[in-house]
Amino acid sequence: MSPAQQRGLALWAALLSAVVCLAFLPVSRLASVLVLLAMLGVIFVFWYITKPRAEHDVTLLLDDLPESSYRQPVVLVCGDMPLTWPQPSPVLMVTQGCWIRVEDHQDLEQVARQILWHRPDWGRQLSVMVSVCPQKHLDSEALTSRLLALRWQISQLRKETGHSVPLILNGQIGSAMTDDMIWQAAISGEGWTVWRESSAPCSIAAWVTTGGAPVMQKQVLMNSLMSWFHQHVQAVFIDDNPDVPAIAPAAVLWGMGPILAASLASSAWTAWLSRHTAMQQVIGWQPRGTDSTVISPLPDFILPLLPEGSGLTPRARTWRCVLGLFTLAAIAALLSSGWNNRQLLHRVSFDIARYDSLSMDDYGLKASAVAALRENAALLDDYARNGVPARLGLGLYQGERLRMPLLEAIRSYVPPPPKPQPTPKPVPKIVRLDSMSLFDSGKFELKAGSTKMLVNSLVGIKAKPGWLIVVSGHTDNTGTPQLNQTLSLKRAEAVRSWMRDTGDVPESCFAVQGYGESRPVATNDTPEGRALNRRVEISLVPQASACQIPGKHLAPSQDDGVSENKTE
Repeated sequence: MSPAQQRGLALWAALLSAVVCLAFLPVSRLASVLVLLAMLGVIFVFWYITKPRAEHDVTLLLDDLPESSYRQPVVLVCGDMPLTWPQPSPVLMVTQGCWIRVEDHQDLEQVARQILWHRPDWGRQLSVMVSVCPQKHLDSEALTSRLLALRWQISQLRKETGHSVPLILNGQIGSAMTDDMIWQAAISGEGWTVWRESSAPCSIAAWVTTGGAPVMQKQVLMNSLMSWFHQHVQAVFIDDNPDVPAIAPAAVLWGMGPILAASLASSAWTAWLSRHTAMQQVIGWQPRGTDSTVISPLPDFILPLLPEGSGLTPRARTWRCVLGLFTLAAIAALLSSGWNNRQLLHRVSFDIARYDSLSMDDYGLKASAVAALRENAALLDDYARNGVPARLGLGLYQGERLRMPLLEAIRSYVPPPPKPQPTPKPVPKIVRLDSMSLFDSGKFELKAGSTKMLVNSLVGIKAKPGWLIVVSGHTDNTGTPQLNQTLSLKRAEAVRSWMRDTGDVPESCFAVQGYGESRPVATNDTPEGRALNRRVEISLVPQASACQIPGKHLAPSQDDGVSENKTE
C-alpha cells in the first residue's frame, strides 16, 4: 500500500470517526468530542507506525519494477550471472516472472529491503538465485567466503520478511560440445529433468538414450559439473554452521551453453577437471568464445515452479480497508442509533406509565406528569414535521408509534378545579352628612326641613342583626376642644334619636361617638375645609352581638357586602 493510499485511509477513518462520534454516540456533546479526539490520536499513531520508512543506503535504481499488482515470481539474481546480464536495466521482465540483478558491490539484504519498500506485497513471491560459473573463478576459498556471506544475508532476509524466500542454486559452464543451452534441474519432489530450448523437457535417461555418443559426452561433462558444484557450492549452504542456519535449496540447476562471457582459460573448474580426470585438456572444456553475448543465460523454465504472490492487490486492499472501515462505522452508527431509540422509547413509556399511575386528585404530581408528556409530544411532533435526527435515524426510529398513546394520555388530563375566591371582608358603609345642613351654628337640635335630607341620605343604612350603626359627630377647630367635643356628641345623639324614632330601631343597634375637632378630613385653614370637617358620619360596622331583638329576625340589608362609599 502506497503512502498516498495510507494517508487516504487515515483521512477516511478520521471522517468516519467524526460522523459516528458527533452524530450517533449516545453521550453528551463534550463526551463525544473527547471520544473523537481519542480516536484521532489512535488513527495518527497507527498511521505513523505503519508508514513505510525510506531507505537511504541503497543505490539500486528500480524504475522498471512491475506494478504493485504484479503477482508472478520475482527472483533476485546474485553471484556470477550479473556479469552476463542481457540488458542495462537491472529489472528483466519475462513471460513467467521477473528477474532482478544484484551487483557484486550491493548487499542482497539491502536490495531486498528496498524492493519491499517499493512493493510491500511482494514478500511472498520473492526468491533468490545464486549463480556460480566455475570457469570464472581461480580461488575456491574466495568463492566459499562469498557464498557464506550470501548464506548469512539470505537467512537475515527470511527473518525480516517472515517468508521462506526460496533459494535456487545455479551452476553454469560454457562448452564447445553444444550449440544450444542445456539445463539439468534437481527440483525438490520432482526428480531430475533435462531442459533444452529446442525440445520439451525430459528425464536424463531418456535424453542420453536418444542422443547417442555426443549426448553421452555432454552428460559426462555435466556430471563433473554436478560433482564440483555439490562440493564447492551446495555444501556451503547446507553444511552445519553454528553461526548461520543451513539453507536447503528449493532447486539446483546446472547449465551448459556454447558461449560464456568472461570465462578464464585456467580456472578452478579446469584445475578440478584435471585432477579428477587425469587429463590436462579435454576437447569441449572451454566455450567457443568469450567475447560474444551469452545465449539465454537465465533459466526461465524454473519460474513457474516458484511461489507466486497471493491475496489482493494494493488497490484492492485499499478498497477493502475503505469498505471495512465503513462497515465498522456503519455498525457503530447502527448500534448507537438503536441505543438512542431504546432510550427514547424507555423515557416516553416511563412518563406515560407514571402519568397513568397517578390519581387525578393528586393535582400537583399530575400536573408535572402531564407537563412531561407535553414536552415529549412536542419533541415527537417536531421529529414528524422536520425529520428525524441522524442519531435516531438509519431506519430504527420507533417514536412514531408512541405519538397516539401520548396524545391520548394528554387528552385524558382533567385540570384541577379553580380555587374558591375568598369572601371579601365587609367594609363599613359610611354616610357623611353636612352638619350645617342639619343644625344651626353652635346648636345640636335638628333644623326644620332636615328630615327630607336625612331620609334621602340614609336609604342604604338599615338595621340588621350582627351590624352596629355607628353615628359619630365631628367639628372644625373653631372654639375650644371641650365645647367642640360636646357639640359633636350632642349632634350625633340627635341624629341617632331621629333614626331610632323614625325607623323603629332598637337602642341596641346604635353606638354614638363625638370626636370634636380631632379627626379632620380637610384643612381648617380655609372656609371650605372647615365646612367639610363639620359633619356627622353614619356607618355600619359588623359586630356579632349587635342589634339582636329577642323573637324577631330582621331581614338582611340589600346592600350587604357592598364596599362602595357614599359621601354627601
